[in-house]
Amino acid sequence: MCLGVPGKIIEMYEKEGLRMGKVDFGGIARETCLDFVPEARIGDYTVIHVGFAISLLSEAEAQKTIEMLREIAEAGEEPGLSDEQIPGMRQP
Repeated sequence: MCLGVPGKIIEMYEKEGLRMGKVDFGGIARETCLDFVPEARIGDYTVIHVGFAISLLSEAEAQKTIEMLREIAEAGEEPGLSDEQIPGMRQP
């Protein structure tokens, strides 16, 4: 199964000729290639798949998706999907 996870763009820059950025996933920031979403701006939510932003979405859509991912993780319906892979699901 392929999974695209929503995150919020918190920083943008160029690296080796590519539009790159830092994307926040519930407190964890990861470097992401933004070349496929040239209209993206800081503060936008985007779907990330294997380190690439593949589409933009509204904050409401992002929050709805994050909540569904939490519900799946809590129900244990997705083997191998740990809390660390779901935004905001890190355990204390």
